[in-house]
Amino acid sequence: MLLILLAGVVAGALNAVGGGGSFVALAALVATGMPPVTANATTTVAMLPGNATSAWVYRREIEGIGQPSRTRLTLASVLGGALGAGLLLWLPSASFDVAVPWLLAFATVVLAFGKRVSAALRLGRPGPAVILAGQFVLAIYGGYFGGAVGLMMLAFWTATTSLDPARGNPLRVIQVAAVYLTAGVVFVFAADVLSRPVALVAMLGGAMVGGYAGAQLVRRMPARVLRTLVLTTAVLMTMVFFVRAFG
Repeated sequence: MLLILLAGVVAGALNAVGGGGSFVALAALVATGMPPVTANATTTVAMLPGNATSAWVYRREIEGIGQPSRTRLTLASVLGGALGAGLLLWLPSASFDVAVPWLLAFATVVLAFGKRVSAALRLGRPGPAVILAGQFVLAIYGGYFGGAVGLMMLAFWTATTSLDPARGNPLRVIQVAAVYLTAGVVFVFAADVLSRPVALVAMLGGAMVGGYAGAQLVRRMPARVLRTLVLTTAVLMTMVFFVRAFG
């Protein structure tokens, strides 16, 4: 339980400052013997209050992306998150076990090269419908797995809108919280996340503390240090899950 609590603190802080907290939370829960599908669902539910706490800290700093409106963007996140959660529960658990290392690897690549990809893709300004469709697809991924989904959103907005990535973190936190909200509701009622209530409460409490502290510290810590910390965690967790799956 101490491991889960500390992992929750770290995960909540990472999500507040730049994303990638799901790597830590998922790995900690799997390390305690929880099945990967259950661990992924539990991570989504546990991270929601931490994201909400960070969102409250950022409430006066949220910027939109112009068109589409922030409301429509959030609606796409809500609907996509619900669909992604449904896919996680509907598809065989074995398929998720096989997919996890590859999803982690994909998310790690986004973490490492997201800015370069964004610059390469800046080929024009698509219309609101294209942006909403992209947001919906990212939200499906977030509801199904969630690793680095916030960073993927930020990279996508940077490539398709005029949003300054340096000021996009509050919007990222809000949209990830929207994805986790609907996915979390689905998991609470349709998955077995309540079968380990002590683990859930420990992770949830740690994520709230980390989410608040991370949002407060984000202005004091150099961006390069934060990015290095998140990327290192992502690489290590990807290696661990590849060894578990194919070792």
